Amino acid sequence: MKWKLPPKIKIYEALGSIGDDRIKITNSEARVYSSSGNKYYTVTYDKEKNAIMANDNGSYWKGYIGYPSIAYLMKIGIISYRPRHAEALKDIPWKDINIKFRNDFDKTQEYIHQLLEQKDIKLDGLLKEIDNIFQQIENLNISKLGRPIRPPEGY
Repeated sequence: MKWKLPPKIKIYEALGSIGDDRIKITNSEARVYSSSGNKYYTVTYDKEKNAIMANDNGSYWKGYIGYPSIAYLMKIGIISYRPRHAEALKDIPWKDINIKFRNDFDKTQEYIHQLLEQKDIKLDGLLKEIDNIFQQIENLNISKLGRPIRPPEGY
């Protein structure tokens, strides 16, 4: 069974988690800590099977490859990215923003763009990077590794 493609905002979130250094990798597994720091998602990867599993909300409830998996694949070099974009997206309280906009990812993306413009970050380069990463995810055609795992609860 293959993963659905994620909303592009999940790529921003993945880059932010790298910028914040919220990924702790051990062998073919990782803990990706939430932006609040109060919980973590477990990511397991099998390169030979081209399969990954994580217990984030998007993966479990919606069936798309979530930001923890994307961040892990970036961090281990399967998906390429520019570190400057991860740096630009650090220190963003994703959970608070998603709550504020009730998981309306278009509104979240608009808000993030406003934040970045206030930091004098050029959006053209970032948007090209997001499209490039999205294309890499699509080309990976990655499978689900085992059964979905219920996400952790809490903030």
